[in-house]
Amino acid sequence: MAEVLVYVDHVDGAVRKPTLELLTLARRIGEPVAVALGGGAADTAATLAEHGTVKVLTHDAAEYAEYLVVPKVDALQVAYERVSPAAVLVPSSAEGKEIAARLALRIGSGIITDAIDLEAGDEGPVATQSVFAASFVTKSRVSKGTPVITVKPNSAAVEAAPAAGTVEALAVSFSEKATGTKITGRTARESTGRPELTEAAIVLSGGRGVGGAENFALIETLADSLGAAVGASRAAVDAGWYPHTNQVGQTGKSVSPQLYIASGISGAIQHRAGMQTSKTIVAINKDAEAPIFDLVDYGVVGDLFEVVPQLTEEIKARKG
Repeated sequence: MAEVLVYVDHVDGAVRKPTLELLTLARRIGEPVAVALGGGAADTAATLAEHGTVKVLTHDAAEYAEYLVVPKVDALQVAYERVSPAAVLVPSSAEGKEIAARLALRIGSGIITDAIDLEAGDEGPVATQSVFAASFVTKSRVSKGTPVITVKPNSAAVEAAPAAGTVEALAVSFSEKATGTKITGRTARESTGRPELTEAAIVLSGGRGVGGAENFALIETLADSLGAAVGASRAAVDAGWYPHTNQVGQTGKSVSPQLYIASGISGAIQHRAGMQTSKTIVAINKDAEAPIFDLVDYGVVGDLFEVVPQLTEEIKARKG
């Protein structure tokens, strides 16, 4: 069976969920070979093996932490030349898409970004995408070279499938361009204790109807009762009610959770573009004519200041 190269997104050896989803998809088209780079790369092997990785290629160097993107592209290219894979899969983060694009250019291959599903085809892997603000679903394949595909988080269920996970070292020589952009400083993001927005299985978002920054506490309380992430519409973010890092929409982050609850959000196309691929969508809005109701699986016509607290209490009661 052909091998499929999977780029590992990890933090000091802790593998992030989107990578485990990639391994599930990779097994549909071949045998996953993971590429783990930077500090703690070798520590990823056990987790990767539990999820179907037959081989883990690792390399650690200061360049991965000190410079942007290019050192990782150099290493991924070395792995590609070593394995000659049937496809290369990368998580669809901002960094992941840049890595994928640079690799595709180097190896003369086509690229597909933001895939939401992947299947084997007679002429190579077939990727499913949600396009034009999720108005259409398309299926496509790369017609030249080895497919380089980025996949949105929450596109596949994580499935365990124990494999060998043999660790092998990569010998990487960095290009001159690897040190072109140096990281001069880092500021740790303040932890809320909630899941990462783009990776969360449940997302609760508030919009203009929340009415002010102080009222987002209602959304946060409900989110915490569900173990969910908190998002916001552009209107709420532009008003200064919630951080820009939490904006969901065309000019913010795209999310695809199992459950998305929109409170006080009208449903403008710009917001819908960022959450329309969610598996189940619930809207709470006192305007029965709000466009968001055209999209949802379940709609509640009511005042969020009454509905959200009741929902929170009901969830807490059922959890005991």
